[in-house]
Amino acid sequence: MKKNCLTIIIAAILVVIAGVLIWNNRYLSTIRGESADFQVWDTATVTRIYLADRNDYETLLERQPDGSNWTLNKDYKAHPKKIAQILETLYKVRVRMPVSVASHDNIISLLASSSTKVEVYQNVPRINLFNRVKLFNHEKRTKVFYVGDATKDNAGTFMLKEGADNAYIVYIPGFRGFITTRFTANPDDWRDHTIFHESLTDIQSVSVEFGENHDWDFKVENTGRHQYKLTRLADQADIPFDTLKVINLMSSFSDLRFEALYTNTLPQKRIDSIVNSPYLHRIVLTTKEGEIKEMKTFTRLLQLGGFSDPSEYGDVDHDRMYGLINEGRDLVSIQYYIFDKVLKNITYYEAGHPIQYEMRHYEILE
Repeated sequence: MKKNCLTIIIAAILVVIAGVLIWNNRYLSTIRGESADFQVWDTATVTRIYLADRNDYETLLERQPDGSNWTLNKDYKAHPKKIAQILETLYKVRVRMPVSVASHDNIISLLASSSTKVEVYQNVPRINLFNRVKLFNHEKRTKVFYVGDATKDNAGTFMLKEGADNAYIVYIPGFRGFITTRFTANPDDWRDHTIFHESLTDIQSVSVEFGENHDWDFKVENTGRHQYKLTRLADQADIPFDTLKVINLMSSFSDLRFEALYTNTLPQKRIDSIVNSPYLHRIVLTTKEGEIKEMKTFTRLLQLGGFSDPSEYGDVDHDRMYGLINEGRDLVSIQYYIFDKVLKNITYYEAGHPIQYEMRHYEILE
């Protein structure tokens, strides 16, 4: 008898819980309205975002265990600002109105042919009582929708939820424009532009080589707390150095970024021609944990033909050069303005040497 009573009590409790969950979900859907079809109310729970389009581009963005960093297609670090932007968009997006009956079929056809599919995964509880008691978290695909082109006035964007009959015009309150580009599926658009991002205390050594004159090559090594050694690579001689200049060099590797990625935009024949030409500089940074990062730079020529004739090149570009990074997998554009501070030759660091650099040129002071 006692067992039967216990069974009845447990069953009753389960029925009550199920009823509360059903009511809770309906209640939340009702008070949130149509914007809930696309909006993510708690972006801190987003674990993955998958994007794909009709051009065969695919992007998988995944949040790492530390919660702040994201990876791109499991191989690269995702751009922090781009991640912040898409999460903000998912939170702020609102439905302005349904697509009109007259244009609905046409918009659906456009979405079917040129939209970006977006899948959002979140870490959500299996049991959620009034948004206060949350139990048994698990990853779940919570949103699937298609992002289309902008409206004629560029003030809204067409979106369609997977399985829905109606498409909608969505917008972000206070933002004048469309959000199509925020959901790009091209992996290149999500790449973090960082080349070097090491603090002074994490660097074991840095070597810089010059293709035009190897007498300028040098290596700086950390030999102890705030202690360094400068070696001229041509004869392996230890050189007396200006301590402040060396420390400034090592500190400059805290944030060095590329401007644009060319790996998938330049013809392979052009890339091969660039990387097989004589290099300008070769930088090798080794961390105290043994990680090695290398970059080679190459001369960049000004493109004369523009989009009409991208094969026509002219004089040397004095503002930018090419960089080969990620173990030779990626060709990028870098600015002299950003990298000049780590491309000075050994004579600049020699103790008492009267050299000042200005715009990549130097003069001997009297």
